[in-house]
Amino acid sequence: MSTEPAPLDFNTVRRFLRVVRSLLTSEARHKAIALMVMLLVCALSVNALNVVNSYVGRDFMTAIAHRDMGKFRVEAILYIGVFAATTVVAVFYRFAEERLGLVSRSWLTRRITERYLNDRTYLRLKESAEIDNPDQRIAEDARAFTTTTLSFVLIFLNSILAAISFSGVLWTISPLLFVVALGYAALGTLATILLGRPLVGLNYKQSDREADFRAALIHVRENAESIALLRREGRMKARLLRLIDELVDNFRRITSVNRNLGFFTTGYNYLIQIIPALIVAPRFIRGEIEFGVITQSAAAFAQLLGAVSVVINQFGSISSFAAVVARLSALAGAVEQKTGGRSEIITVEDHDRVAYEQLTLQPLHGDDVLVADLSVSIPRGERVLVTGPNEAARVALFRATAGIWSHGTGQIHRPPLDEIFFLPQQPYLTPGTLRHLLIRTGHDQEHSDEQLLSAIHDGGLDSVVQRAGGLDIEHDWPTFLSLGEQQELMVLRVLLARPSFVLLDRVSTTLGRDLLRRTLQQLDARSITSINFDEADDAEHYDAVLRIEANGTWGWTRVE
Repeated sequence: MSTEPAPLDFNTVRRFLRVVRSLLTSEARHKAIALMVMLLVCALSVNALNVVNSYVGRDFMTAIAHRDMGKFRVEAILYIGVFAATTVVAVFYRFAEERLGLVSRSWLTRRITERYLNDRTYLRLKESAEIDNPDQRIAEDARAFTTTTLSFVLIFLNSILAAISFSGVLWTISPLLFVVALGYAALGTLATILLGRPLVGLNYKQSDREADFRAALIHVRENAESIALLRREGRMKARLLRLIDELVDNFRRITSVNRNLGFFTTGYNYLIQIIPALIVAPRFIRGEIEFGVITQSAAAFAQLLGAVSVVINQFGSISSFAAVVARLSALAGAVEQKTGGRSEIITVEDHDRVAYEQLTLQPLHGDDVLVADLSVSIPRGERVLVTGPNEAARVALFRATAGIWSHGTGQIHRPPLDEIFFLPQQPYLTPGTLRHLLIRTGHDQEHSDEQLLSAIHDGGLDSVVQRAGGLDIEHDWPTFLSLGEQQELMVLRVLLARPSFVLLDRVSTTLGRDLLRRTLQQLDARSITSINFDEADDAEHYDAVLRIEANGTWGWTRVE
């Protein structure tokens, strides 16, 4: 499992720009572009109103200093009018920002999810352990990426507009103050980067620590009964407390860096309030400017400095965002990566047989051989038992036939996946209703309620329907049904689908020998060719036996 943060390198920046470009060329581009235009118009309007407000505020304060009641009333009305207009524009600005964030998040999350599920990428990432907590990266990091990216784009846009708008204002008041603002911001930015640079790696690690802790809590919830029965509370408690210590320790380091950074940034921001007065007030005292210019210079100085000091003011958020970008970049790189390794297994579609040609399988790690140079052909209608002491080899062969074992060489001939079913040892029941469990996706109209209930009755599962409350009630099936009932439902699903082949992996452990033999008879009666991967069974129920030895050698025996 990877523990090193992905660097913010050229590939990270390239992927970031590609995501933005893909959004602007996707099906969501029309909404995105319209909202971007609305944001740009609002940003320009807000900055223009801020400039107007600085002049209105200057004249308002000057009227107070001169005790000019008539001028005071006029400027007060203008002041209120500018505030009202700014409020309206700011509300629409915020609305457009949130809506654009929603559009971009929806698009990015859908895109990552589709790629994560395509070509069994989720399985490859799980087996290779090259990416920690991909679920958290898809759900939370994608949200943070879209909202924070938009936030930073708008912050930098507003900073540029504010810098352009108030540079002229500040220059007309005092060229010296303008130069001081730029120099002060440059030194502050450099110091902030030097002090806060460790935050990027620490925030990256913190996201992983939080995700690991949450995953452990989910594990406890999903395995609550097993933990209670086996009395594993002590072990789980020790693991959870260790994860808490790790995330607290990392967060303590973050707070230490933030403390040091806070000493600088807080003092930096306090000085902003007095620097304009130190430079401009002497001119007022000498009678060169009016009193309102002092307040205008303070406002313009603060606006300009805020614009050019965006790194200082947003460094904590920038460091968190950098970690999010690095994590998503690592996920994107892993998702886009083609299946690697030593795999030279070629799968060929063949509607009439399952066959292996010079197939050699190897374990995920190491150079041992699980199955050596296997060459057999299983035509339609021939029942085969795959057995022997080498369980790892049987599991690898089962998974390789399904296309989820990539370590090895040779060829596998099998029907298309719509025509071949795989029953693993541990049944998997998807969330949904009993109807959803029994009928494969896209074939809902092929079976009436009467047919389903009749098949359930023939399978001896009437009690399941009664307890479930019918065919269309959703349940948490792994906790609602026993392991045997779950496997029986999966067998019933195969019988209803009627594929040409079905491969069974150690299902006798959940069905029992008697139910397994009845299942083999039902499959045979429906002309479904069965290949059973099991450690031992009576050969008389099969037409041939493939035995894989501990050293990877194999033997093929016909049953008379």
